[in-house]
Amino acid sequence: MELCDPAKVLLASRYLLPGETPEDMCRRVARAVGAEKNGRFVEILEELRFLPNSPTLMNAGTPPGQLSACFVLPVDDSIRQIFSILGYMALIHKSGGGTGFSFSRVRPRGDMVAGTAGVASGPLSFIRVYDEATNALRQGGKRRGANMGVLASSHPDIMEFIRAKEKGGLQNFNLSVGFDRAFFSCMEKGRRYGLVNPRDGSVGEEIDPGTLWNALALSAWKCGDPGVLFLDRINETNPVPGLGEIEATNPCGEQPLLPWESCNLGSINLSRCMKKDEMDWETLSETVWLAVEFLDAVIDVNQFPLPLIRNCTLRTRKIGLGVMGFADILIQMGIPYQSGDALSIGERIMRFIQDESHEASRTLGEEKGSFPSIDQSIYSGPMRNATVTTIAPTGSLHLIACTSSGIEPLFSCSGERVIDKKTFRIMHPALERLLKDVPHGSDLLEKARKTGSVQGLAVSREIQELFRNAGEMDPKYHVRMQAAFQKYVDNAVSKTVNLPEDATVEEISRIFFLARELGCKGITVYRYRSRKDQVLSRGCDTCRVDTLVP
Repeated sequence: MELCDPAKVLLASRYLLPGETPEDMCRRVARAVGAEKNGRFVEILEELRFLPNSPTLMNAGTPPGQLSACFVLPVDDSIRQIFSILGYMALIHKSGGGTGFSFSRVRPRGDMVAGTAGVASGPLSFIRVYDEATNALRQGGKRRGANMGVLASSHPDIMEFIRAKEKGGLQNFNLSVGFDRAFFSCMEKGRRYGLVNPRDGSVGEEIDPGTLWNALALSAWKCGDPGVLFLDRINETNPVPGLGEIEATNPCGEQPLLPWESCNLGSINLSRCMKKDEMDWETLSETVWLAVEFLDAVIDVNQFPLPLIRNCTLRTRKIGLGVMGFADILIQMGIPYQSGDALSIGERIMRFIQDESHEASRTLGEEKGSFPSIDQSIYSGPMRNATVTTIAPTGSLHLIACTSSGIEPLFSCSGERVIDKKTFRIMHPALERLLKDVPHGSDLLEKARKTGSVQGLAVSREIQELFRNAGEMDPKYHVRMQAAFQKYVDNAVSKTVNLPEDATVEEISRIFFLARELGCKGITVYRYRSRKDQVLSRGCDTCRVDTLVP
């Protein structure tokens, strides 16, 4: 395997078993997942053309054997059930999975509690309990658990929920407001929006929907949370409507799931499916078909943490195949991310992957049988998996693959990354190569290293556009790119609209509206330096450039 230094350190610290090499890991994973295609699976893993989600790389062929990354657990309005779910969350986090919850069924703070003289503490109190429990756990001793907390826009505690992270706290939760169609109808028609007590369905306070929306934009401006989920749109495209409504997603929002479902994800490395400066469609097709078969096989060998999760997962057999390295292939093609050409290429690639992956799933359905609940689905012919495609953030996977993350633009041309207490100084290799060929290239490289940007440097306009950072782009292109991919994705798209520090609340409000208008299933923003615990920073004022990776 051809690995960069950060990938070697990351694999050694989190993924490899004692005495195992990266090649051994690939053989272990491929052997555990499918004997029939063992050799072909090893090939796409070793070539870094495809990587499954982290739990599969970590746990395949080991006694725990839990291989899925995404779970959604239901939270009902019952103390006994709430704390039972807390225990299940602990089991999932220990096995390497992440959990999503909707707290919309929990009665609001101050509401009556039958059989006692007390009053309800509300959903936020239980979210904090879940957050503290997550602090006490480490996923297999390797990483801390992650959660998504969703609250319906119509819940009486929605304003408290929106402001929950403005002063810090809830470090192990992403939060999202789950909007219904009624909210946008009221907003459009200038009507007040009723907040509904989930205990009895009664409508209490009626609020101006604009007040809620502005509070949401302000909180996202302050700390990046909450994000937005368009639950009405998610359920409009629910492939198995006969099984009920979707109320929550996995921690990063790309995988809407029914209660008790899990899903295993994987991503194709687009930068390894190129021939010179063009997409190698034959290699991409081959990789898609093998990846679909791989992810489907994971379902059958998976050791689920609970029998109920196993049963609910097997009835739909959902998988999520996505991509990483999109920004890198645009740079290789010489196409700026902020351009109509980039949007067209993204749409063309995802349409191809969607068509090929669905054909692969249909073929598997003919050979091995369709998912059991197909009679309650939108499909009329054979289909092995109720969903096939997802765009995940590929947080660790893109580092292993030495490429850009998901469908994100470059966060920065240079910066630092700490992995297992080792600091890596990063400069994009394509920029380093280009600057070598221009006058005063070493000085320009030093300036780009310090600032993480090429804007304003004495380089061509083409180089400035090609290496424009995420925070230097017109935010509309972030949203349009997400929408372009969403057209050809079964599940959802994880993408963050990274904004400069001086972005305004009004800009964030417009971003949320545009996401709704363009057909996204959700949207997340992050304003640079709006949180003290920010993971990534641009530039590197005090370091030398001694590691060249994307």
